[in-house]
Amino acid sequence: MSIKFGTSGWRAVIADEFTFANVRNVTEAICRYLKSEPGSSRQLIVGHDTRFMGEAFSDVAARLLADKGIKVLRCTHPVPTPTVAHAIRSLKTDGAMNFTASHNPPEYQGIKFSTPDGAPALPEVTGKIEAALNETVGLPDADGGSIEDFDPKPGYLEDLASKINFDAIEKAGGKFVYDPLWGTGRGYLNKALADRGISVETLHDWRDVTFGGQAPEPGEEHLADLKKAVKDSGATLGLATDGDSDRFGVIAHDGTFITPNELIALLTDYLAETRGWKLGVARSVATSHLVDRVAKAREIKVFETPVGFKYIGELINKDEIILGGEESAGLSIRGHYPEKDGILACLLAVEAVAVRQTPLSVQLRDLWNRVGRLYSGRIGIKLDAEVAAKLKEKLAEDPTEFAGRKVLSTDRIDGVQFRFENDAWILLRPSGTEPVVRIYAEAESDDDVNKLLEEGRRYLLG
Repeated sequence: MSIKFGTSGWRAVIADEFTFANVRNVTEAICRYLKSEPGSSRQLIVGHDTRFMGEAFSDVAARLLADKGIKVLRCTHPVPTPTVAHAIRSLKTDGAMNFTASHNPPEYQGIKFSTPDGAPALPEVTGKIEAALNETVGLPDADGGSIEDFDPKPGYLEDLASKINFDAIEKAGGKFVYDPLWGTGRGYLNKALADRGISVETLHDWRDVTFGGQAPEPGEEHLADLKKAVKDSGATLGLATDGDSDRFGVIAHDGTFITPNELIALLTDYLAETRGWKLGVARSVATSHLVDRVAKAREIKVFETPVGFKYIGELINKDEIILGGEESAGLSIRGHYPEKDGILACLLAVEAVAVRQTPLSVQLRDLWNRVGRLYSGRIGIKLDAEVAAKLKEKLAEDPTEFAGRKVLSTDRIDGVQFRFENDAWILLRPSGTEPVVRIYAEAESDDDVNKLLEEGRRYLLG
């Protein structure tokens, strides 16, 4: 079997490809990579999320790492991915192996490898790990390895407190409802609020390895319980994070789901206004150009990246942006980590409501009044052999018209994107985490978005 690292690690179905044997193979390959790197401290964090067999898989990896001479800091509980990123940076380790499949359905497990800066490993690193998987001679055991239990929660929450205006939140008051979707955010986001006397109700506050029979993804279709709790209790906001807490979901006081594209644009506007930062903003090629309209109004630069937060993370590390975001609900800000942080994103939404003394849905309408509204959507098509062959052919085409629209420009930074007038566009790209082709579209009306998505389906399958 060929093990490949996608945009956020290696993911596979438990007991199919994700087996103890393959976990050992990947772990040994990571050992080989670490030992080939000059200046390595031979120290690695090992963590896991709330998925089935997370502890068992991480224990196997920890023991193997220790046998090969690596000092392991093993997290004592299911841990958010951004918490792992903070621990890497604060303890100056060689990185981390985190057993998580993030928002994928419950039958999946995964391994995310992060580098010493706390970011997901870039392709040049994962390529070396994949090459090490082909070694035929086993790596010999070595002295110096050990396993030490480690609680990363206190350090992360302390650092988070320095990034959020909790004084304004406490002063404004309000009530919040949080849905961790049975994931790693429980005991993190709700604790950050409750420790400051802020009212927070937590849903699904126990471990369920089936995630209620659904994928632990904080999209609107998975947040019916949160929406009901917000409306029933008169809450200020509803907040949600995915399985490993690197993605966010937000429900406004009136039950409106604030899409990731909308929240990224809102928070770009809010941070530019309140922090006084004059740097740029980064978005992936699949993310709304509403961000571009905010950036133009605020006179800041836009950086476009391929899909995969590791590319935005590079700009965070270089201190070139105030915020970087992806439409798949990933976000980080200046001075934070080069990794998605759903807990941070939710708390920034709380802060924006507190500081502006305005409900989030009202803030969004005000933003549309200032820069105009854009509608976004996406669909997925199963990536079988026939679709893969057609995709390769379509990615090479350079049409002058698409769906009756003049193609103003074509972008191939990741997949292929055709751009039209009035900030409308369509993007076709294979997912880096699932066997599907994603088709994304944006336009100034919902009907136009649906038409573009359907034309994209016909274009790919016709």
